[in-house]
Order: sequence, then structure tokens, then C-alpha cells
Amino acid sequence: MATIDITEKTFDETITDNSIVLVDFWAGWCGPCRMFAPTFTAASVKHPEIVFAKVDTEAEQGLAAAAGIRSIPTLMAFRDKVLVFSQPGALNAASLDEVIAGVQNLDMAAVHASVAAQQASA
Repeated sequence: MATIDITEKTFDETITDNSIVLVDFWAGWCGPCRMFAPTFTAASVKHPEIVFAKVDTEAEQGLAAAAGIRSIPTLMAFRDKVLVFSQPGALNAASLDEVIAGVQNLDMAAVHASVAAQQASA
């Protein structure tokens, strides 16, 4: 699957309707973002079972602010509607593959139990 562009209007639906979503927060003026883009696109072709989404932080400033984006590029990974990874900085292909494998191999029952425990104590 190729990458898709998401907006403030489509963000929640994209996260809710898909098991794994990787989101690249970027901007056209950002050199590291432009360097990371081909790596992200190549991974999207290699992993068609995952949704690879891009958020243009210039066009979607409200969404970027709501997501707490302070540096770009920032990569976020969601699995079963839970944010399981967030890191600023461009990744090389090997590092991105490690992130993808880590997200795919998560014990989501343990993740959901941890989230529930955190919410109960809050």
C-alpha cells in the first residue's frame, strides 16, 4: 500500500479503522523529512498490511499541536487504537524495520492491561 495523507478530519477514523498505523509528521521545508520520505514509502510497499499515513504539519497545524509534535519528522505508531511508539528524527530503513517488527510483535493484551491500570490510577 502506498502512503496516504491524513488530516484532522480523517486522523481518528484512520487510527480506529486499522490495526496498525504508522504516521509520519513532516513538512515540505524540512530536509530530514524529505530524506525520510523515500524510506517511509519503501516500507509502505514492503508492508501492505500496515497503513502508512503522512501528516503535513504546515497544512495540519491543529493536528500537529494536538499530537504534541515539537520536532519533525516525528514517527508515531498506533496498534489497536493505542499509541505504542513516538519518536522524532529520521530513521534509516533498518531502524524503521525494527520499529515495524516491534509494533507487530507487541503483546497487545499486556499493553491494554497497562493502559487500563494507568487510567485507573489517574
